[in-house]
Amino acid sequence: MSLQYLHTMVRVSDLESSLDFYCDKLGLVETSRYDNEAGRFTLIFLAAPHDQASANEQQAPLIELTHNWDPESYTGGRNFGHLAFRVDDIYQTCHDLKSKGVEINRPPRDGHMAFIKSPDGISIELLQRGDALEPQAPWATMENSGSW
Repeated sequence: MSLQYLHTMVRVSDLESSLDFYCDKLGLVETSRYDNEAGRFTLIFLAAPHDQASANEQQAPLIELTHNWDPESYTGGRNFGHLAFRVDDIYQTCHDLKSKGVEINRPPRDGHMAFIKSPDGISIELLQRGDALEPQAPWATMENSGSW
């Protein structure tokens, strides 16, 4: 059997706030969009900037945002864990996100890992590329907030 991981689908209730979070704040790039009038939904595929495929490369795994046009409430469950992204500098990434109004639910006290949440409550893990950075203020003593 040949198996290739393609994407993770996340349902979003407010498309504009989700795109603001995933693209403008987190830095993902929209790779394609599909509006289905008959089904009344929009699919938007996102990739990390370094994961976008060139003409000769295979596309890396994507995030599929699914927006159903008719209002619907979504509740989170622990059966969906989180999305994870590797970053070059966890402290700078958290600083940049915080300056854009994103709450850091689990600060990178250890210089290795942090958690944030999307507007729909999807937990996102940020992991330091390579070895953990030396602990530094204000992150080293910052408490968790909310759930992650």
